[in-house]
Amino acid sequence: MPIPPAFLDELTARCPIEEVVADYVSLSPKGGNLWGLCPFHSEKTPSFSVSPEKHIFHCFGCGKGGGVIRFVMEMESLTFPEAVRKLAARAGLEMPEEDREAQARSAHRRRLLELNRAAARFYYETLKSPLGAPMLRYAQEKRRLTPTFIKRFGLGAAPEGWDHLLRAMTAQGYDKGELLEAGLVVAGKNGSFYDKFRNRLMLPVIDAAGNILGFTSRVMDDSAPKYLNTPETVLFKKRSILYGINFAKLTKRGFLLLVEGNLDVITLHQAGVDNAVATMGTALTAEHARLMGRYAKQLVLCYDNDAAGVDATDRAMAVLRDTDFSVRVLQLPRRRTETGELVKQDPDDFIKYQGPAAFERLLSGSEDQTAYKLETVAAGHDVATDEGRVAFLREVVPVLADLASPVEREIYAARAAQRVDVSKDALLREVEEHRRRQSRQSRRKEERAALTPAARAQPQARELRYDDPRSARAEEGVLQLLFLDHTLLPLCGDLRPEDFSSPLLGKIYGLLLAHDPPFSPAVLDGELTEAEAGHLARLLQAPVSLAAGRRAMGDYLEIIRERRTGAQGAASGEAELLALQRKLKQKQKMEDAK
Repeated sequence: MPIPPAFLDELTARCPIEEVVADYVSLSPKGGNLWGLCPFHSEKTPSFSVSPEKHIFHCFGCGKGGGVIRFVMEMESLTFPEAVRKLAARAGLEMPEEDREAQARSAHRRRLLELNRAAARFYYETLKSPLGAPMLRYAQEKRRLTPTFIKRFGLGAAPEGWDHLLRAMTAQGYDKGELLEAGLVVAGKNGSFYDKFRNRLMLPVIDAAGNILGFTSRVMDDSAPKYLNTPETVLFKKRSILYGINFAKLTKRGFLLLVEGNLDVITLHQAGVDNAVATMGTALTAEHARLMGRYAKQLVLCYDNDAAGVDATDRAMAVLRDTDFSVRVLQLPRRRTETGELVKQDPDDFIKYQGPAAFERLLSGSEDQTAYKLETVAAGHDVATDEGRVAFLREVVPVLADLASPVEREIYAARAAQRVDVSKDALLREVEEHRRRQSRQSRRKEERAALTPAARAQPQARELRYDDPRSARAEEGVLQLLFLDHTLLPLCGDLRPEDFSSPLLGKIYGLLLAHDPPFSPAVLDGELTEAEAGHLARLLQAPVSLAAGRRAMGDYLEIIRERRTGAQGAASGEAELLALQRKLKQKQKMEDAK
């Protein structure tokens, strides 16, 4: 059976939305609501609002919104039942008996997790066997990993061959469909299957709760791809996975170190840098940032010091710019080879040649993100020439203008001005002029938007747009009043969901009719899509007066019924026209027959 609404009501009462959101977002009171920077998109000015009175959140920037359950769903990438279960644990409530479908999904997820653990055990045992000798040799000799850390991170070996894992797992009772769904085998021709990972060093990917979500691997020869991950599955989603987070979350350092390579993470932990994590070969995402934000508010980026690494650092800082993170950047110096060539270094190389102590010294002196940006800009210009100095300053001005603090602008303006021997005051004047231009452009944009109220009134999601804005306004008003005062429901009389011009608004009205009042947005979190929940939250955030609620409800209903009558009349007129056309055709045929 579905989760009873009465249980959801008690759950949301015990989990005030403002308290749950405050675990993830810094909120400040303003105008009766709480405001903060949206955790779902980058922004400089808070547009994320929480209404304790209405039990909803809504971002006026990206449009996300809903009740407390929807918030946890979005933040944690959970299904509705999973979010309810998480909140129930927080509130100390025992979950009601779930329906068979939910139980089946939960049991299936556990089965896949057990399969991944069994596969990891197989790979680990293989590493210690003759079949795993090349992988063990690579880990110990090439990567200099000790037996302790090989065991700690559960490294393993996928032997050369087509079906070693397949045979081992089917012998344990797992079927080929489960292996395929977990991304451990690949479907061949004629219904055959073979191991996805072959002749590779295997690294299980473990989440913060200790679950093995999948694997990453490195090939032992020159074949491509060099690194190979589990494909996207119900468990393995690269956008929200951080390698090493199961150990890094326990660090006492107070910050996390983000590197590019999974093997770099193990090398760093072995060297005592126990706060290192890495993404799964993908760019940093907002989901990654939220996951790291649970365990630290300071972050050091340590990507390769080549052009690709600089680009990756810039992209990561763009994601992190409007978060609560204090960000620093660690650039590893290039290493001179025996032939005199300067080559880039990753953390594994640096520790191998310079040692852990040298890495710790660099780590303690890593630059904050603004200093890093200034150095990066300077590296792209010849500041010994007038043209290079002008180009450097032209690029630096917007960097400084983006700093919210006047103190920061002054400090970094002084640093930039000194580098090219110009007056700090002259540079600050340019920065302030740039900020004024940005402000004017932003104001003009807002004014243009204000001149198109009809467009602004439409839902943000294109698939939810209104065909009849006048009727939709009235339909919105009905819903707003019902959420505020359910005693107005009898006034709706014979109003049906299909009488609504907007399918979404009709759907929400139908869901309300199916639930007992009073109506809570949280009860609908599991029955609306992300876009639908966001639009409902936007409606409920709008100020509505109940002083003339009955009269307003009457006005809204009149508009809706007027449209319904008009639609019925139009349908009747169209039917009459078609009947007349048929008669005329028949008459024409009779005349032609004569």
